[in-house]
Amino acid sequence: MEELLTFDTYTMIQLFALIFLGGLIDSIAGGGGLISLPAYILTGMPMHMALGSNKFSSAFGTTISAINFLRNKKVYVKAIPISAVCALSGSALGAYVALLVSDEVLRWILIAVVPVVAVFVLIKKDFGKEDRSHTLHTRTILLGAGAAALGLGFYDGFFGPGTGTFLIFIFTLALRFDLVTANGNAKIINMCSNIGSLVTFIANGQVLWALAVPAAVFGIAGNLVGSTVAIRRGAKIIKPVLVVVLGILLINIIITA
Repeated sequence: MEELLTFDTYTMIQLFALIFLGGLIDSIAGGGGLISLPAYILTGMPMHMALGSNKFSSAFGTTISAINFLRNKKVYVKAIPISAVCALSGSALGAYVALLVSDEVLRWILIAVVPVVAVFVLIKKDFGKEDRSHTLHTRTILLGAGAAALGLGFYDGFFGPGTGTFLIFIFTLALRFDLVTANGNAKIINMCSNIGSLVTFIANGQVLWALAVPAAVFGIAGNLVGSTVAIRRGAKIIKPVLVVVLGILLINIIITA
């Protein structure tokens, strides 16, 4: 299949630019797949190959972003082991269930939930500005992180759009982290769920290496720039981007419903 697909210079430039933008947005507030996946689809490649190629570049980009948050100590490290195991398990289970049932019900649930989340973020002025996780017992945080990783890992494997955005929201609202640390932990979970899905796509020959490898370089660059901006600017940049991503997600779900 790979040798039969050819792309002109304009198509490749457009793809690489959108992959960079998707990585930038994803590292700040999640939801980068809402930009990068359509970019692959616009090249004309088959859908499953677009999904696999997108997962390849996003997996590398998310990994770099996660490393950047870790290096700057913006991750609750104690939650990494349970988050990793639960994210991998949830993603694998979600991918399996996706083969058996329709995602139609989930789409309509999201159409109701996404606006509520967006309004909450907008009206709650102090949302994610301060880290109040110290008010919770460590065991509570670990159980919450595991549940979030399992649930959103399942969602990522089953449906996918906005996984990182929802993780940031849960880590901020339920586990009381500031937006930067919530983002850092979301990247760890996203990285694990991406890797779990990517293995499946590679095993089934659904990655167009000639395009996915150079695209991954641009995804890495976007994630590196975006995560650095998020770490330095904190809630001032993450919160408005979060709302924009939720808006894009809602439109995307309504259009495809």
